[in-house]
Amino acid sequence: MIAFVSGPVAALAPDTAVVEVGGIGMAVQCTPGTLAGLRVGQQARLATSLVVREDSLTLYGFADDDERQTFELLQTASGVGPRLAQAMLAVHSPDALRQAFASGDEKALTAVPGIGKKGAQKLLLELKDRLGKPVGSAAAPAPAAAGWRDQLQAALVGLGYAAREADEAVEAVAPRAEAVLADGGQPQVGQLLRAALQTLNRAR
Repeated sequence: MIAFVSGPVAALAPDTAVVEVGGIGMAVQCTPGTLAGLRVGQQARLATSLVVREDSLTLYGFADDDERQTFELLQTASGVGPRLAQAMLAVHSPDALRQAFASGDEKALTAVPGIGKKGAQKLLLELKDRLGKPVGSAAAPAPAAAGWRDQLQAALVGLGYAAREADEAVEAVAPRAEAVLADGGQPQVGQLLRAALQTLNRAR
């Protein structure tokens, strides 16, 4: 198993970082929150989990070991694959997920794309005792809800756009995010990033 990768960031995309390790570019699937903390040309260390399939080898990257461990524990539930586990971590921090499962918070789980009411109920039953107890503040907000503007801005700048272009793209997708918040949901930074990139491509 590849436990982590460390090296300069060679490239960034909406859902992938390429880290140069010993002259080899390692493509690592990451959440928008993790990508937002990376910059092309700067050193990075990502905890990783290698998912092996018959037709593919996919490396998933995380900001720390806690995220990676949570990612792997989530997949012990039936019906949860790496994509869904990563989507859960894109919406909630590991501690927010522990709090959600400890308190039976169905609404927190249905905020994740791909999880409906019945799926949330099933996950709560299966994972309640597997993730452990929350270690931080029970009221800690999910990062996507707390700072989607900052995350989106940082991700766009990390992809090479000027700060002014990033600001304009953030404002262009702001109504979509505000509408989600008004409905009691949480903005999905990955979706907002794709929409922001579309506005930037149209402007060029």
